Amino acid sequence: MRIATYNLRYDSQPDAIPVDKSIAAIPDQLKEQPYYALSGEQPWSQRRLRVAEQLMSENIVIAGFQEALIRQVKDLQVLFGDEWAWVGVGRNDGKTASEFSPIFYKKSELKLLEWDTFWLSTTPFQPSKYPGAGSYRICTVAKFQLPDGKRQFTVMNTHLDDQSEEQRKYGVSLVLQRARYETVTSGWPVFLLGDLNSPAEGEDTGAYRIVTGADAPMKISEEFAAKYTVKGADNFHMLDLRGQTPPEKVSSNFATFTGFTKPGDASQWKRIDFIFGGNTLGWSSERYKVLSARSDDGMLASDHRPVFADISI
Repeated sequence: MRIATYNLRYDSQPDAIPVDKSIAAIPDQLKEQPYYALSGEQPWSQRRLRVAEQLMSENIVIAGFQEALIRQVKDLQVLFGDEWAWVGVGRNDGKTASEFSPIFYKKSELKLLEWDTFWLSTTPFQPSKYPGAGSYRICTVAKFQLPDGKRQFTVMNTHLDDQSEEQRKYGVSLVLQRARYETVTSGWPVFLLGDLNSPAEGEDTGAYRIVTGADAPMKISEEFAAKYTVKGADNFHMLDLRGQTPPEKVSSNFATFTGFTKPGDASQWKRIDFIFGGNTLGWSSERYKVLSARSDDGMLASDHRPVFADISI
């Protein structure tokens, strides 16, 4: 099955244009359109069609998004169609306020067993923000069953803070504790999708180093630790699927954040969006792909590129 993670860029330029009007405004697809040399962020009402087309053409089964406001989630549901469903909450109130980290899944391929959300703060069971963080941050957790009724797996989707290195390290320590719990109690694989705002190399690598086992996790909420403490998998950590895929099956695109920059401007490019799998395995990665996000007219669907992995369980 093909899974994806995609930071959409929140709808910062709302214009109240419904999906059907955007579709009606598509020019004649048999005629070549002029190259507009677009650069910079375009309204979501224009970008959403590109986002949906990118993902649907990749035959995905599951996708974790970041920065999605409720109107963006609803738009994607319309564009994906009735074959799809989603889970998630707004991070500021546990309902619809602010950004979601939703998980979309194809209902014909996966059965949703259960799901929940926790906050990446010192009070993880209620809407809250880590001290010094720029924003509320959450993790969405969903457990799925494959059509054979036997194989299961857990997906976690998150977006760590863009301002606080301490929040990123604390947040991913909570995520790692929960991921270990899920794989030990279920006996099945666990995957982590998301934008860590933490690259694998260079500066601000703390979250990546913790989740991959290079550094020890931070001490976390006692309440959270007590609820999700298990025996077994003592050296549990996550494996970066880019490094777990046969090298000839890994796309040449490396950076996942590119910014809304002009063509050829790679000054902001870096890899901060990831797909991880638990080191207890029970899975393999057959292909890993980072999609080029710029279209013929120069438009970027997001300031991030979507990341895909073909997983066998």
